[in-house]
Amino acid sequence: MEICRLLLFFAAISSIFRLIHATSGDADPIYQACVGHCKETGCVGEKCFQHCNFSSGENPIDGPWYLQEPLYQRWKQWDCLSDCRYHCMIAREEGRQKLGLQPSKYHRKWPFQRVYGIQEPVSVAFSVLNLAIQFHGWVSFFILVNYNLPFSPKKKPYYEYTGLWHIYAILSMNSWIWSAVSHSRDVELTEKLDYSSVVAFIGYSLLVAILRAFNVRDEASRVMIAAPIVAFVTTHILYLNFYQLDYGLNIKVCVAMTMLQFILWVVWAGFTRHPSRWKLWLVVAGGILSTLIKIYDFPPYMGYVDADALWHAMSIPLTYLWWSFVRDDSQFGTTTLTKKAQ
Repeated sequence: MEICRLLLFFAAISSIFRLIHATSGDADPIYQACVGHCKETGCVGEKCFQHCNFSSGENPIDGPWYLQEPLYQRWKQWDCLSDCRYHCMIAREEGRQKLGLQPSKYHRKWPFQRVYGIQEPVSVAFSVLNLAIQFHGWVSFFILVNYNLPFSPKKKPYYEYTGLWHIYAILSMNSWIWSAVSHSRDVELTEKLDYSSVVAFIGYSLLVAILRAFNVRDEASRVMIAAPIVAFVTTHILYLNFYQLDYGLNIKVCVAMTMLQFILWVVWAGFTRHPSRWKLWLVVAGGILSTLIKIYDFPPYMGYVDADALWHAMSIPLTYLWWSFVRDDSQFGTTTLTKKAQ
């Protein structure tokens, strides 16, 4: 309960800071005039874009814009409007910086510096590293339970949560893949895929926490517990994709499910006296800290590193430690069951 109160306090404080420095840059008249001029002329200052050259019929003079772009940029859909918005944003932020003003958000996004057409290069790099750590953790767990630990007489692992962790790994890697894609080029489709995969992963993580904390082994009981969680997560994903892509609501849902599973893990570790409970407590403490950083949502340092990028960076060691706990738990569970079998 104290954890929830602390989180809500910091969330309230961070929301005040966001209101102070996260003004709507796309409502700036100078920015709007720049975008309007760019759409008419295809230029921002001395920089011009070939795919903004239109004939009187609103058709590109030299064919479709995607045939004029470099090959590595075509799939990112940097069309005339998005390029105009980006370069006008950069130009406006340079002007604001000279006046000593704080960065503004443009179309709900902080001003990032693109690298080879990648919208948020640091977040993409950290997402890929998280994907690699997740894959390493999954493979090490798979090798442990299938080759290093004994099997039951039924030729199955003694550890009864093996299948749950396999699904956990797949959903986690899927979420990091779409995180990398979305931060490479944030359009409506990639944003929806990113949000949906994260919600599915967090919802499933909550289910695993409940099943492990209450030691639910019976399949019928697992299905009964999973049903309402799956229904809620599915409804939320459908809401985001087909009704309204509500960023604020999505953050609240994800934080609520995350905090609930943190509380479950901490209480379970305290009551069961698990030999690796210290790893679990470190992961929870780091997870709460990284969540607070993500909620704070400060502008990108030097145009590259923002709160989301730091959250991604903190997830790397926490993921490694988490899979270490999962391996320890599988060994602990197997040892306990083999002793009972003897």
